[in-house]
Parts: sequence; C-alpha cells; structure tokens
Amino acid sequence: MQVTSEAVSGVSRRLNVSVPSSRVNEQFEARIQRTAKTVKMNGFRPGKVPVNVVRREYGAGIYQEVVNDIIRDTVFEAIQQEKINAVGTPNIEKVENKDDALVYEATVEVYPEVQVAGFDGLEIERKKAEVKDADVDVMIENLQKQRQTWAETKGMAKNEMQVTFDFEGSIDGEKFDGGSAEDYTLVLGSGQMIPGFEDGIVGMKKGEEKVIDVTFPEDYQAENLAGKAAQFKITVKKVEKAKLPEIDKEFLEVFGLSEEEGVDKLKADVRKNMEREVKNGLRSQVKQAAFDALVAANEIEVPASMVAQEIDRQRQQMVQQFTQQFGAQGAQAFDSSVLPDDLFKDQAERSVKLGVLISKVLQDAKLEVDQARVTAFIEDMASSYEDPSEVIEYFTTDKQQRAQIEAVVLEDQVVDHILQGAKVSETEVSYQDLLKEQQARQQG
Repeated sequence: MQVTSEAVSGVSRRLNVSVPSSRVNEQFEARIQRTAKTVKMNGFRPGKVPVNVVRREYGAGIYQEVVNDIIRDTVFEAIQQEKINAVGTPNIEKVENKDDALVYEATVEVYPEVQVAGFDGLEIERKKAEVKDADVDVMIENLQKQRQTWAETKGMAKNEMQVTFDFEGSIDGEKFDGGSAEDYTLVLGSGQMIPGFEDGIVGMKKGEEKVIDVTFPEDYQAENLAGKAAQFKITVKKVEKAKLPEIDKEFLEVFGLSEEEGVDKLKADVRKNMEREVKNGLRSQVKQAAFDALVAANEIEVPASMVAQEIDRQRQQMVQQFTQQFGAQGAQAFDSSVLPDDLFKDQAERSVKLGVLISKVLQDAKLEVDQARVTAFIEDMASSYEDPSEVIEYFTTDKQQRAQIEAVVLEDQVVDHILQGAKVSETEVSYQDLLKEQQARQQG
C-alpha cells in the first residue's frame, strides 16, 4: 500500500491511498467462494451453486462490500503509517480503480499543534475579598428572612411588604385572557410583575381601590400584549409587614445549635461558611481570568469534529440540568433536538481551544497532579459536612470521584503556573459583589 499526505489546513490532512488490486481481488475471490457455500438459489442445492453463477448474480454487490471494507481498514493503516494524530472520522472521496490499484482520497482532521505564547504578555486581574462583621450580620438577617412570618398592618403598602389583592386588566376597555385574578399575593419590590405594576400598589391601604396604567414590554412573551398600554383595577384586601423570628432556642435548633452556644456560635459557623464561599469564589474568578487571557493571547484553529462533540456534550448537560430541575417526567417532554448548534457554538469553540491550550501548557511545563493538594482539597470540601471522615473516605477511595477532583486540582496548578509569569493586578471587592460575579459566571 502506498500513501502520501498533505496539509489542507492547520487541522486537516489529505491522504492519497493506493491499494494494490491484488489485495482487492484476493478478498473478492475469497468472499465469492464463501458465498457460494452458503447462498440459496432456486434450482441448486445449498452449497452447490456454481461460482460463476454467484459471480454473475452477486459479484457487483460483493465487490462493493470488499472495496468498502478495504477502505475502512486501510484508511486507519494509512493514518498510523503517516503518524497522524487524527480526530473524528475520515471523509472518503474519489474512489477509483486505476493502474492495477484501488485509489482513494481521505480527508481527516488532526489534533492541532500549537505553541503557547509567553505568559509575560498576559494581564490578569485577581480579586481580593474578605468577610466582614457587617456581611455576617446581613447573612444572619437573610436566614431570619427565610423563616419570616407576616403580620397584618393598617398602614400603607411599601416595598418588601406583602399585599393580597384582586386585579382586573383591560386594554382599550376590553378585558384580556390572563389579566385578572382574585386574592393574589405579592411581595412588593420582588419584580414579579411587569414594570410599573408593583410601583402602582405602593402607598395603597387595605380596602382601597385604584386603577393603574402600565405598558407591557416590547419583548413580552404573549405577542398579543407586547408593547401595549393597559389599565389594571386594583382592590387591596390585606397589607402585611414581615416579622423576623427571634434568634432564640427554636431558631438555633434549626442550625443544630443549643441555646447555650447562642448567637456567637451561629455567627462563627456562618462566617466559616462564608469564608469558604469567598475562597471558592476567588479561586473561580482568577481561574476564569487566567484562562480568558490564555485563550485571547493564542488564536488557534480547532477541528470542527471536536467542536461538534463539545456541542453535543453541552446539549446533554443542559438536558441533565433540565431533568434535575423538572424531574424525569419533565425531561421526557423536553426535546433537546430543538436546541440549535448555534446556541452552544461559541462556548463550545472556547472550551475546545482552552482544552488544547491547557494540554500544551501541561506538556511544556511537565506538570503532574499534586496529590498533597488533592488531599487538602478533599479535606476542605469535607469539612462542610456533618461527618467529614465519611466524605473523605468516599472521595479518596472512589476512583472516578477522585479522578474528577484530580482534574480540578491540575487545572488549579495550571492557573498557578500561568500567574507566575503573567502581569497580575489585584482588586479589592466586597463579599456581596464577589457573590454577584460568581452567580453571573454560573449563569453565563
């Protein structure tokens, strides 16, 4: 077999393969002989069909099968012979019988060969944050709000108050579907209603009626209402103020604390959890900043097949998230095929480029996973559980779980390696701003 190859692009190679006709003919004759022993034809006993009859009746089909099998086998032989680091499935073209040989072309995508730009040209912002006493107080208050009750008031409705009311909507004096409700409950300022609706209720009291004017957003989900001006008749039935629970014995027991341990122990536990959040948030922020800088500084071409695989992975990940949120029954009603590739393409291309670059950094720096850091990572993660030793045992002994953590730690080592050579600036941010940034990254 003769093989030549040429570069079509940075991530594609064309192979010209020539297979001797003798190899094709040998396999063809062997398959004709086998077929003659098994084929059933009218007028002949099984196994007694003459070879020339088999050749006449089935020869063309058998020959095509042989050609297909030889191409399937030889294309991978050719890839190995040319030492090509192929990805995806080869595309076969121009199959011909010529000069006592079967010849064909095969185009195959290859793993990109890259040279990573020097880290000294990277500018990376690293955030710094710390948990302050005021942050802990806000978190304690949030815990109280999660368990708050409501107490009726005769005063005016204000933001963060809960209002029970009837409403009736109309456009040009005509009611519309879904525009009316009775005993509707709403916390003012929650942003659940269209712009202007909640503001119109602020200042109203129990028993008061009022007509408010609002305009549906241009991108409102109901097309028949989008951009239209409407009037809502509001009748307030109840106004309630939030009543936070006292930090007493009952409240502390919810968090596994005794009355003797008191609010100081609660604050200490809350601070510990918040500091863990800060640590993880800062780690996530600098990792993304470093990887963003790495991708931006290295414009590389990646194989379409790798991007397609990543698109499929991200699509399946979305299905899994949908399943977790809505359950198996909801997931069955969710048709992932309606999600177009363009929805994932940009992120998929970035992920593939980043994966290629990280692999190259690991190779160039000869980085290997630091098992001490893996152990520390597991212990830190386990410290938030009721029985840390059980969690440590699970993630230490389960090969799959440990491998996932090793991959995370190795990424952290890549980040540290990049930061050593990059221009790093530090910016102080508040605890709240750090959390908002982290939530935005997760949603993005």
